[in-house]
Amino acid sequence: MTSFGWKRRVGEKVSRAAAQTFEAAAAAVGQDGAVESDVDWLHVTKRRRETLQEDCAAKSKRLKEEGAFFSENGRYWEAIGRWDEAIQLTPDCAALYEMKAQVLMILNEVFRAVQAAEVAVRLKPRWWEAWQTLGRAQLSLGEVTLAVRTFQQAVHAFPGERSLWDEDLCWAVELRRRQRELAEVEVEGEGETPAPELPDYDFESDELVAACAAIADREQEARRAAAAPVFVRVPGAGEEEEEEDPQQSCGFIQAR
Repeated sequence: MTSFGWKRRVGEKVSRAAAQTFEAAAAAVGQDGAVESDVDWLHVTKRRRETLQEDCAAKSKRLKEEGAFFSENGRYWEAIGRWDEAIQLTPDCAALYEMKAQVLMILNEVFRAVQAAEVAVRLKPRWWEAWQTLGRAQLSLGEVTLAVRTFQQAVHAFPGERSLWDEDLCWAVELRRRQRELAEVEVEGEGETPAPELPDYDFESDELVAACAAIADREQEARRAAAAPVFVRVPGAGEEEEEEDPQQSCGFIQAR
């Protein structure tokens, strides 16, 4: 009985490395179909997996360093691109998300910065720098109360860091106090309706007096014209009757 070998299908392209790997695996199979005892396939598979993980970790580290170099030189979008590639290789690295959040805040991509910092905190809950970055991103987003709680988490993780107390937590508490004071002032001002301000007219100016006099003259002429009688001539009126009234003799009827 012949041993099983590699047979290429029609129209299918197979690399030489893949063919050699398969042929080497087929050589380990005896003519009776049993696997030779000196081949430990479980060990080989585990070793290949470890090698692949080592390659991914090394490449991710290289991309991380390249991103740091780009960010230090102001090439922020290129840095984010390198870190995104590194995240694809090592998605459990919290430092990649934390650095990405810092650069996104510089680019005013505040919402995305909060998302990246939240992932970093979830991956490494005891890392105080991740909490610090998340709090600063929340402050940039306007979430002052959330930022205060986040800085408290950072202080709880590392109480010995004075910058968390002096720069971050104290500043966030002060902003929250001012925010509450402004809210109280707005609530008190809602019940008071300010009186409307009248325009500042000069009622003694010559132009205004002349305009008012002209308007009064036009109104007086209109009233006189409305009160004047209107006469309508009726044809044939006053010809057969005696002329006792001068108005009737003229043949006019007074009408309004």
